[in-house]
Amino acid sequence: MELYDLTVHEIMDNLRKKEASAKEVTEATFHRIANVESTIKAYISLCEEKALDWADKVDQQIGAGEGIPDLAGVPMALKDNICTKNILTTCASKMLENFIPPYNATVVKKIYAQKSVLIGKTNMDEFAMGSSTEHSAFHITKNPWNISCVSGGSSGGSAAAVASGEAFFALGSDTGGSIRQPASFCGLVGLKPTYGLVSRYGLIAYASSFDQIGPLTKDVEDCALVMNGITGHDKMDMTSVNRGKIDYKKALVRDIKGMKIGVIKEIFQEKMDKGVRQSILRALERLKDMGGIIEEASIPHIKYSLPAYYIMTSSECSSNLARFDGIRYGYRAKEYTDIKDLFMRTRSEGFGEEVKRRIMLGTYALGAGYYEEYYQHALKIRTLIKNDFEKAFKKFDVLITPTTLTTAFKLQERTENPLDMYLSDICTVPANIAGVPAISICCGFQEGLPIGMQIIGKPFNEGTLLRIAYTYEKSTDYHKKRPKL
Repeated sequence: MELYDLTVHEIMDNLRKKEASAKEVTEATFHRIANVESTIKAYISLCEEKALDWADKVDQQIGAGEGIPDLAGVPMALKDNICTKNILTTCASKMLENFIPPYNATVVKKIYAQKSVLIGKTNMDEFAMGSSTEHSAFHITKNPWNISCVSGGSSGGSAAAVASGEAFFALGSDTGGSIRQPASFCGLVGLKPTYGLVSRYGLIAYASSFDQIGPLTKDVEDCALVMNGITGHDKMDMTSVNRGKIDYKKALVRDIKGMKIGVIKEIFQEKMDKGVRQSILRALERLKDMGGIIEEASIPHIKYSLPAYYIMTSSECSSNLARFDGIRYGYRAKEYTDIKDLFMRTRSEGFGEEVKRRIMLGTYALGAGYYEEYYQHALKIRTLIKNDFEKAFKKFDVLITPTTLTTAFKLQERTENPLDMYLSDICTVPANIAGVPAISICCGFQEGLPIGMQIIGKPFNEGTLLRIAYTYEKSTDYHKKRPKL
């Protein structure tokens, strides 16, 4: 097995035993990028010189006999909507194609404190609006398992980088499934933490009351290690919750005896691929054999989650993206007649079609005479869905659905019909509406493409999700499979 195929914890074992150096691991990663990046196109920008310098410093620390953190010397990637000081951060948009932030996001500071090696910034759907990473202003990212298929979105670049061996782990952002859906399509572990558990300071906002940063990894143990590195209270984020220091490695226990697992019946009533349904049912049988108590669960208002989600997030994006006007920063139209024309031309030229579509939808929903009819109704549905989850969690420890109803779809298959694209998020959106944590793990394959199972937990019960996911993962070999590129 090549170095780039190893997990984070395997690389850390090698580094601590001095069987490999951080520089060797970093060089191997860039060699892999040189071989496959022209096909996969996971990255927007790379920082090779800085990465090798960071790796050298880790090797010096190891050589001096000093202890190193659990992510030290490990090459990683960041979604390009997470601010990095003096490193290009574009949101995959023409609007920010030359933006270099003067500060680091809090998660970046935390990852740097762990001595991780930043390889580069990954491709995404523009401003995180999309489900396929086909809505980037720069290029389309392809699925490492089948390059004729999408990698998912909006964190598709982060997922493809990890799956193809171009990074050992990556951070993405999840507004309605943008970590879990690409994790499902690329055969990875993807975790959306409870809203408020991971600081959003330095994350360029799409929809502020939904966005959450989380990890994409090759297995559950890696996920726990990354969660240890990025969680914690942040005074710079007023939505950050102080839960104290939690060691998620303690959740890596192979025991789910007596745990109550609910299967959301409304999702299973949706049309899904036969292979997806069979894989989820087999996974549920396996969990039952290991001592889990499997019963049907109901989230009655879940059928309203998708329309409510798109009204609320589009409204928030309409507000958040109003700052991009060609005056203070970002792209500015070269030709204009007056200030109004400058605004119109800048935003027309700087934003892509999907971003403009959502801005217009959100502006309409917030307009005089429509606010109560659309936005306020969506907020009421959000409360109903949140209450549904609270009621279900009085009986169950976790809830389970497929992460997606299908495996990765073909490139350009859904770009002409936005509604078909939006339906990609039907299983993942409810967790964001309720603000609860959810994890996607691989539970099978269909025609060579990975299938994801989603486990949804109670607020701040990431440890329970990791425990169930770890127990299931150790009973399979799906996490050991790698795409052939």
